[in-house]
Amino acid sequence: MKQLLSRTALVVLLGVSATPLFAKPNAPVGAEKLQPDRDQVIASLNIVELLKRHHYSKPPLNDAQSIKIYDSYLKMLDPGRLYFNAADIREFDAARTRFDDYLKQGNLEPGFAIYRRYAQRMTERLNYGLGLLNAGIGKLDFTVDESFNTNREKAAWPADTAALDDLWHRKLKDEVLRLRLSGKTDPQIQQQLTKRYKNQLARLNQTRSEDVFQAYINAFAESYDPHTQYLSPESAENFDINMSLSLEGIGAVLQNDNDYVQILRLVPAGPADKSKQIAPADKIVGVAQGDGEMVDVIGWRLDEVVKLIRGPKGSKVRLEIIPASNAPNDQKTKVVAITREAVKLEEQAAQKHVIDVPHEGKHYKLGVINVPAFYLDFKAYRAGDPNYKSTTRDVKKLIGELQKEKVDGIVLDLRNNGGGSLQEATELTGLFIDQGPTVLVRNGDGKVEVLADDEGGAFYKGPLTVLVNRLSASASEIFAGAMQDYHRALIVGGQTFGKGTVQTIQPLNHGELKLTIAKFYRVSGQSTQHQGVLPDIDYPAVVDTKQIGESALPDSMPWDTIPPAVKGLSNPFANYLPELVKRHDVRVQKDPDFIFARERLKLAQELAADTTVSLNEQKRRAAQTALDNRQLAMENQRRQEKGEAPLKELKKIDEDNPAIDDDKTKPQDDAYLMESGHVMLDYLDLSQTPPKR
Repeated sequence: MKQLLSRTALVVLLGVSATPLFAKPNAPVGAEKLQPDRDQVIASLNIVELLKRHHYSKPPLNDAQSIKIYDSYLKMLDPGRLYFNAADIREFDAARTRFDDYLKQGNLEPGFAIYRRYAQRMTERLNYGLGLLNAGIGKLDFTVDESFNTNREKAAWPADTAALDDLWHRKLKDEVLRLRLSGKTDPQIQQQLTKRYKNQLARLNQTRSEDVFQAYINAFAESYDPHTQYLSPESAENFDINMSLSLEGIGAVLQNDNDYVQILRLVPAGPADKSKQIAPADKIVGVAQGDGEMVDVIGWRLDEVVKLIRGPKGSKVRLEIIPASNAPNDQKTKVVAITREAVKLEEQAAQKHVIDVPHEGKHYKLGVINVPAFYLDFKAYRAGDPNYKSTTRDVKKLIGELQKEKVDGIVLDLRNNGGGSLQEATELTGLFIDQGPTVLVRNGDGKVEVLADDEGGAFYKGPLTVLVNRLSASASEIFAGAMQDYHRALIVGGQTFGKGTVQTIQPLNHGELKLTIAKFYRVSGQSTQHQGVLPDIDYPAVVDTKQIGESALPDSMPWDTIPPAVKGLSNPFANYLPELVKRHDVRVQKDPDFIFARERLKLAQELAADTTVSLNEQKRRAAQTALDNRQLAMENQRRQEKGEAPLKELKKIDEDNPAIDDDKTKPQDDAYLMESGHVMLDYLDLSQTPPKR
């Protein structure tokens, strides 16, 4: 659904030079050169006009939007409230409702002025931290009962320099304790933190005017929704370079998470996916080229980390990561070596398996089709190649093979499928329904385009279950939603991602603007945006939905409904769902993998809610030991119930325990996959529907 708007003639008026809005800071060397230029002013005025005319929501650029822009900018620059003090904020607050006027006038100076103050404060803080480090870690007292709040997003701004000094003193102690608990010695810690702070200072002094413009304009653009973004000329050369590394990279989608770069999802069949050592929500803390020195990237911008990770095909990159399976304050890391390569279409192809499911005293053969992406070889398709590859063609072939094997039903596995071709989502839907609408696309003017399967007759009419999770997104949600709305399949698993918007790229005089112009709706009229698809039978989540998903993004557009395209369809599942859920609950209450998944999620949520950590080393170590023992006990309980040997230490868990919803687990050993088979067979039993082959 990427498309270009028609060229719009935009009249731009250059704003007159304004007097400084804020007091001039004692900025770092070169910061006084951070001034907007004519091209940036023109681009900002064009962006104002494009958002006014073409953004899906078209919110007015007024005082309310000004406050959102201002708050977003402060959060972007100082998410932990570690640099600005209360006096800075009081000074900035005087202009809180005027950023709409500044942008309409092409006056970028206020945004640049705040950034220059940020550069000044960051320089002061990093130098203060270096001073503490130069005095020696031995000077820090870890016997006193102090604490540090690791989540300061809503904390009060530090009152003055003395309050900032105290905050950074505690911050440094926390960093030292984290590294001590991860096994590093004090000399190693001193060297690592000193290098980190010096590198951050060096990069701060290399800031360009374009860096400031991109940050400020993105605070403006992303106040409309998180997928509306300004791409600088450099970023525009490789669309989505800020998000995707799928081309000659590691095959991962990344996002910022305060001072860290976090893995959002893995590209199916990409190098990271095939390594089996990286998972969504892992945090990247270091990057090394080949066997070279590991570069600490905590505090770096996303695009800077992307540049380090990208490289020539066939070359090696090493990543130091904090696994998502760690407790929130556990800084233990592991290093993963990955060979960069482009993702090959054939490696993303759908695959089939046959699993034996013992159920109610009988054995059943169920087919499993794993669909990692909605792919289409556009080049071969447009060239008229009769053998072009696509998701629908491959799935159709696999269904035929499974039918020859006389399976009793099919489970379509869409876990971790981040989407892809909208055309394929529509055509795949057509394999399972007679005919009719598949998805609705509504633009900002309220016009609705209906995409439909016009071919009569379903290719497969047998029992079908669709398995999804939080990382099933976009085209996956369109397909799963259609299967649910047509009552063609039971949807099981977890709530999906909730990405239900359409973006377009509009070239500017300086860079490009990616803006949201439409929303997807299911044939029932429900949006897939924000809420995603809710399964008929819910499985425990492996990732916290508060951390991953559209609803976790700031200013994400809401879920809503429009008039349905299909009405009056009978639901064969409705009368049986209460009993299906009851039977499911009985099974998973004693299933070791489901028990483990629920307990692990509960623990992660407990730890995420408790953001205050002790700076007393004895108490901190005791808390870490208790947490390690709890995690080890959970894992060994799971192993005992499955007849496996227990572990003696926690660090072996990652090596021996692949995620239970990971598509690399053998199908027969995948608890979520097997349970999906049981749910299907429960329905066939309750409805007395003989399997159709």
